[in-house]
Amino acid sequence: MAMENVTTSRMSNIKSFMATLGVLAISVTLIVLVMPNTEKPRLTYTINEPWVNPQLISPGQILIQKDPKVVEQEQQEALRNEYLPYYTRNEQTGVKQTNLFLEKYGEGMPGISAYAMQLVASAMKAIYETGIMQQADYTQIYNEDSLFTFMLVNDKQAERTYIKDIYSTKKAYESLFADKRLEKYREELQKCNLNEYLVANVSYDARRSEQAKHDIISMVPTNSGVMKQGQEIINRGDIVTEERARMIDSYNEFISTEAQKGHYELLRTNGVQWLYVMMLMILFLMYMQFFRRDYLDKPRSLAMVFTLLTIFPMMNAVMMRLDPRNILILPLCLVPMFIRVFLDSRTAFMAHTVMVLVCAAAVSEKFEFITVQISAGVVAICALRELSRRSQIFNTALFVTVSGICTYTVVKFLDNKDLTFEALKQPYFTLICNGVLLLLTYPMMFLVEKAFGFISPVTLFELSDTNRDVLRRLSEVAPGTFQHSIMVSNLASAIATEVGAKSLLVRTGALYHDIGKMSNPVFFTENQAGVNPHTRMQPKESAQIITGHVTEGVKLAEKNGVPDVISNFILTHHGKGLAKYFYTTYKNEHPDEDVDEAPFRYPGPNPFSREQAILMMADGVEAASRSLPEYTEETISNIVNRIIDTQVAEGYFQECPITFRDIATAKRVLIERLKSIYHTRIQYPELKTGEKPKG
Repeated sequence: MAMENVTTSRMSNIKSFMATLGVLAISVTLIVLVMPNTEKPRLTYTINEPWVNPQLISPGQILIQKDPKVVEQEQQEALRNEYLPYYTRNEQTGVKQTNLFLEKYGEGMPGISAYAMQLVASAMKAIYETGIMQQADYTQIYNEDSLFTFMLVNDKQAERTYIKDIYSTKKAYESLFADKRLEKYREELQKCNLNEYLVANVSYDARRSEQAKHDIISMVPTNSGVMKQGQEIINRGDIVTEERARMIDSYNEFISTEAQKGHYELLRTNGVQWLYVMMLMILFLMYMQFFRRDYLDKPRSLAMVFTLLTIFPMMNAVMMRLDPRNILILPLCLVPMFIRVFLDSRTAFMAHTVMVLVCAAAVSEKFEFITVQISAGVVAICALRELSRRSQIFNTALFVTVSGICTYTVVKFLDNKDLTFEALKQPYFTLICNGVLLLLTYPMMFLVEKAFGFISPVTLFELSDTNRDVLRRLSEVAPGTFQHSIMVSNLASAIATEVGAKSLLVRTGALYHDIGKMSNPVFFTENQAGVNPHTRMQPKESAQIITGHVTEGVKLAEKNGVPDVISNFILTHHGKGLAKYFYTTYKNEHPDEDVDEAPFRYPGPNPFSREQAILMMADGVEAASRSLPEYTEETISNIVNRIIDTQVAEGYFQECPITFRDIATAKRVLIERLKSIYHTRIQYPELKTGEKPKG
């Protein structure tokens, strides 16, 4: 049996290790895929401000790119001067329509000979050879510009044509009747519905027109000169003019293009980035392995941390591609803030440090970036020691913004003592925007809670409100149980504070731990008023009702949307213990029977966290203290030691990380608190009758 347990444990550890490696590989790969893969980062600048980087020399012959706005203006001007749209004339349309006319009227008709019909067909053919455009298109173009010119394509040849030189359908009809050869046949021809045979054969050619635009635009030069190899582009301290800015941009494009020319260079760059990010992530995993092993055993903790460590470096890389000057606008401090709220401060700092170093691989000004982000992260962690009010998020955002501005200013003056306020305006603006974005912590915290199953202090405060529906009904239906829960929550939170556990979590769990008693409140002594229904019941029936308040409580919690982390307090506050009173009663009534303990046991499980163990101790001691005949230091100490020692002896705390020191501290706190609660007042002396008061 022992060997099977060892084998199962090893298999579980191997699966956990493989899952961790999988998460690590996916995170690193996603980050590297988004990272800029140029060999050198893009150089940034501010127009009309000094160049703070080292001297820049042209590494080769580089074309100086024009300002994109200037290029666009020149292209638009070229289009206005040179572009002509293309229209296509379909010869088959004229042939088809003329043949249809001759098929019907070629033999002539009353009043018109066959010869006259041939003249009509000849006139129609001439009109089609000139070209007919749809009436609506023709009218719109002609009204806008009567001198409108276009290229008319016929048989793959294009000819420059004016709009006035072709026909509309209406103009073609009128032209046909204006032919002097047909003047004497006009009345008879009107009966032939000639407009049915005069249709448009000229239409807009979108493909050729777009190609013409592209050809004109491509002829506009996008560069204004050439930098020769070895030529100085700009030196440290020089003012960045518009012309020098274009030269710097051209240098950036040249470096980016050169770095991406060969597949080998690209693979080498990506490989180095992958190794760099992997190394940092492994260092973070080593920290968790040695100092926070419990997080590695919890999939949700591991998933949350690595999700944050993946998403924010990816966002940082995307921002670096889009606009490197605004790289400080990203609220990277959200990561340590979330980890601080849901896990702990040390892990938050380690995760933030690793994330900043990963992000720095894609940033040009690495020293400024790392210094500002690390200091801001430390301030965020310190300012958010315990999130209990919404205002703390605002204060944290304010502190982070101020620290970021101060740190950036000091770092810049260390590098350049002549730095002006004008050069700092843009970074200051991005840092202020960074602080504003940190206000998203509150709504995003809700998403993190739902996505990974955590619970924040703000949610715990909301749950611990006694005006919430389930707690309010508990106070009305089972007032004794409600008072007991209040007492237990105070005792448990006091213990948690002393031992360094999560006091708010255990306080909230204590308020809900007995809500299942609402199903049968009169069966529990704290809600009875002289009548005990158990006196008329069998011990097994009574035990089922008593132990059933655990499962009833879990059902009620699920129905009211209480998170699982609170429901776990309901399940574990009695562990797998016995309902001893009814078990002992039944055993005394059946001395010769081998009694099955299962009907008398609570469903469990035993506590698996320190907070749950604290609640079990506080709950057992508070309930037992009500039965003391007198409250003295000795009786209180005895009952506290007896209850907790029994829980330890029966193995209730074997599955949770509570220490003997924590248990000793819990005993001390419970004794002190119960002495304060149950202390007796000094009995005041009574004034004897017949005696005069002194003085």
